[in-house]
Amino acid sequence: MEATSSPGMGAPSAVIPTAEERQWAMFCHVSAMLLYCTVIGGFIGPLVIWLVKRDAMPFVDDQGRETLNFQITILLALVGAGILMIVVIGIPIFFGLLLFHFIATIVAAVKSSEGVLYRYPFCWRVIR
Repeated sequence: MEATSSPGMGAPSAVIPTAEERQWAMFCHVSAMLLYCTVIGGFIGPLVIWLVKRDAMPFVDDQGRETLNFQITILLALVGAGILMIVVIGIPIFFGLLLFHFIATIVAAVKSSEGVLYRYPFCWRVIR
């Protein structure tokens, strides 16, 4: 399987990641679902995997950074939506963000398990 992607979905990888790298990258994305158990859990899971595997696995390093950046973006947006709940408009925004997070995380997990350098849409890339 070739490690390429469709336009806008990520950059083609110069080296095809190993099955183990793809698996850990997928775990990095899926661990972000801990957001639904504890708010900070969506950040801690990917952070731990990224810190442990980033030096040995370049694909996990890239996808871990991407996941962490997306979690930061979502967390900030959820805080903003929480503040807007005072004027009621924040309620649909809050639940829309949670739905977007769920779908985008599943797509990212599938793409990374295929070896694609996935890029989340609407993501503020703080960690480079």
